[in-house]
Amino acid sequence: MDEIKAALADADPFSSWWPFIISGIVFLITTVRMYMGGQVCPNTNPIRDQVVIVTGASGGIGKELCKELVRRSAHVIMACRDMDKGDRTRQSIIREIPGASLELLPLDLRSFDCVRRFVREVQSTHRQVDVLINNAGIIFHPNERTADGFETHLQCNYLGHFLLTQLLLPLLKQASQGRIINVSAHGYTAGKMNIEDPLNTGSWAPGFHARDAFSHSKLAVVMATRALAGRLCKEYSKVTVNVCSPGLVRGTDHLRYSPIMKALFARAITYPWMWLFMKTPYYGAQTMIRLATDPTLSAISGEFFNDCEQTDVSELAKDDLLAEKLYEVTLRMLNL
Repeated sequence: MDEIKAALADADPFSSWWPFIISGIVFLITTVRMYMGGQVCPNTNPIRDQVVIVTGASGGIGKELCKELVRRSAHVIMACRDMDKGDRTRQSIIREIPGASLELLPLDLRSFDCVRRFVREVQSTHRQVDVLINNAGIIFHPNERTADGFETHLQCNYLGHFLLTQLLLPLLKQASQGRIINVSAHGYTAGKMNIEDPLNTGSWAPGFHARDAFSHSKLAVVMATRALAGRLCKEYSKVTVNVCSPGLVRGTDHLRYSPIMKALFARAITYPWMWLFMKTPYYGAQTMIRLATDPTLSAISGEFFNDCEQTDVSELAKDDLLAEKLYEVTLRMLNL
């Protein structure tokens, strides 16, 4: 026993720094992961029997939105391009949340005719729409034109949702307090706006680069949101419209066209960083959930939200004259 006591007394706890180094690394990684994970919606308000439309509902952020909204007793219309995937998502949510009120309808934003058919279907079965969440979107898509003649990012991220919103406005105005939630991205700050000749170019972006096309389309979303909010305010409408960024989110199909995903070595290097710095779809959905459910936001319109908090937009996005011009041109392009 004396020998053990002597050994413990002579032991140097700092003879090896490895436990402290490892602990420090673990602490740093945990701190970064918690910070980058984002905020959780600060309320648990039910929205019983409200009709909520979620585009891009078959997976990723859209799936998490549907799950949380039906937990709060909403009736959710899942607007999906891939109906098979959408049905599998619907069934998985019902298994997890028995009694979930979910309706599945086809919506392909690459086709204006499909958008109009979707709206007619909603009009035939619902007297009002309480919340519209324009969540669907693409990034890094190849340089292609839709059947309507527009660059794919522009139509899927902006024009398709613009048309959908305009056609659903009468139903949103029937709600006690209709809400429109548009989804942009932090990348909108890299966008530029050229709307002199969109019909001939198919895009408001000069030239084509997938990253730039995405940024331009998301800038258009922010600016059109502000313009629509101003119009609704002048009408004394109870409908509000806001825009948000979900942040950098992993676990979606958005990066399937990314150059990084084409090389196995690049993917192997990138995935650990994606895990560290990108949100899960659950956290990516939180800002939209707050915008859809928080009664304290009932009079807030035309604002940008990130991590569940209202924040400022770029100087270009504040150009109200350019935003109004964008809005007018879009109305003409869509024959509205």
